[in-house]
Amino acid sequence: MGLHLSLIVGYSAALMGLGLILGRRVRSAGEFLIGGRRLGAGLLFATMLASNIGAGSTVGASATAYLHGVVAWWWVGSAALGCALLAWRVGPALRRQAAAANLQTVGEWLEHRYDHRVRAVISVLLWTGGLFILASQLIGLGWILQAVTGVPTWVGCVLGGIVITTYFAAGGLLTAAWVNVVQLAVKLIGFAVAVPLLVHWAGGASAIAAVRAEDAAYWHPRVADVLGYIVLLAPAFVVSPGLLQKVFAARDDEAVRRGVGWNAVGLALFAAVPLVIGIIVRGYAPNLGPGGAALALPIAFMQGLPPLAGALGLAAVFSAEVSAADAVLLMLTTSLTHDLYRRFLVPSATEPQLLRLARLATAGSGTLGILLAVTSQDVVATLSVFYALLGVSLFVPVVAGLYVPRTSAAGALIAIGAGVVVMTAVHVATGGRGIGWWAPAPAGLCAATCLWAASLVVAPRPAAAVVS
Repeated sequence: MGLHLSLIVGYSAALMGLGLILGRRVRSAGEFLIGGRRLGAGLLFATMLASNIGAGSTVGASATAYLHGVVAWWWVGSAALGCALLAWRVGPALRRQAAAANLQTVGEWLEHRYDHRVRAVISVLLWTGGLFILASQLIGLGWILQAVTGVPTWVGCVLGGIVITTYFAAGGLLTAAWVNVVQLAVKLIGFAVAVPLLVHWAGGASAIAAVRAEDAAYWHPRVADVLGYIVLLAPAFVVSPGLLQKVFAARDDEAVRRGVGWNAVGLALFAAVPLVIGIIVRGYAPNLGPGGAALALPIAFMQGLPPLAGALGLAAVFSAEVSAADAVLLMLTTSLTHDLYRRFLVPSATEPQLLRLARLATAGSGTLGILLAVTSQDVVATLSVFYALLGVSLFVPVVAGLYVPRTSAAGALIAIGAGVVVMTAVHVATGGRGIGWWAPAPAGLCAATCLWAASLVVAPRPAAAVVS
């Protein structure tokens, strides 16, 4: 216990120290929000993959594998599909438009493409939904630290919140990108050491294949379940403002294609890691039940690994949680500082004032995320709320705005409203279960798409700045 906790405390101090040192170079709001548009393919790959391997990809996906088997690959695999589309189609097109018009945020692009109403609605929705995913990363961290070191869950939430808030407030995206390089290295090394040791501990591949061999659904997922993950998660990784903000920071289109594309490949490969861990723990401790499945990852680290390897694995998970959370802090800070404060409250704000406000907004958002994490204890449910909100509110306005010239501001607003209302109604009416194949997220996305298409028929109108 002492080894694990000492390592995490020392690692936390190192991350905060690195962030504070790098933050001295950031002197403008533009550098804080989009890194001066200087990110190359390598740095973009590192910060994207670090952000995408978080609580859902570790704690959540391991719990899903424990309960439901091979279908859990699609938790991270769906993110890989979304990122592939972002890399080779949506990302380069958005980056070009943002660079040409000097746009710094997704909200600013929405106003450039539509009008200020769309920007305001999305900014409020994203700030509200973003708090859920920030909290989910901190919840995952709290669970892990509690299970492995014995400290109360809230201690892990607070520790993780302080770490990310400190290094991100120091320099924003530019600082986070370089800190993410360190975090990604720790993740890859930690899991590369842990997985072979866990496979050996479980008795090899044949023993793993024997886990719930009598349950066909455990090893052969239904098409409906796979589609459910794809619809829930893939759109969010195409239009996530935290990821698009990093695309805006790329120095050119080639950096987007290569950096985000390598990230998609990395996610597809990493998807097997929590899958294997969850199945191994199912064979070792088959009676955890739905309430205990979230302990699959810490059980593997405590029971299946030597102390030093377990400590390294814990550092890898800690890196996953905080690196994913800093992308959310970027989204929250952007929404408050640039899309709401500067656009609607104080348009005359200077760069030094915006930089100061961005740091204050980071501190405030981090604090609220900690408070929400302490009062909410379900990683998968918390993440699902955010991903569903993100997909149904942003996917149609962004993709249609890029590729369908007749999409109007009214059509975008109708799609946003329809998606959110239908998703919420299905979720409330069915307790989140959905109606047949129609889970809340697919139902909301379908409603958004159908009413957007109807808006083209009722009120067609040309729009500017559309990709050919």
